[in-house]
Amino acid sequence: MFADSPAFSGFSVDDIDKARIFYRDTLGLDVSDNSMGFLNIHLPTGAVILIYPKPDHVPATFTILNFPVTDIDAAVDDLNARGVVTKIYNGFTDERGISRPPDPQFGPPICWFRDPAGNVLAVLVD
Repeated sequence: MFADSPAFSGFSVDDIDKARIFYRDTLGLDVSDNSMGFLNIHLPTGAVILIYPKPDHVPATFTILNFPVTDIDAAVDDLNARGVVTKIYNGFTDERGISRPPDPQFGPPICWFRDPAGNVLAVLVD
């Protein structure tokens, strides 16, 4: 039924202008305005993610977008240099906010951060 559907994902924010600046200028993603006044993030994979404003927005408490990287330390350094706070969880991350599982079976090194609307995003080793 949906095998040929050009499906896409989306999430809400409380301020579309702040989201545009964050995703375009801070993270360096290809962001465009669409005809409905929403934002489209155009990912290198060809996927498009919709960002829409929601007055009663509640931040996602789970990771809504993951960015695979080859060097998590360099990615975290770059995020921090751009003013992004990467230490949002305590207890199982290091001083920079990176979780480094002792065994690959428990997952890759990963670091979480929030967008201006409070949604959780992550960088992780690919």
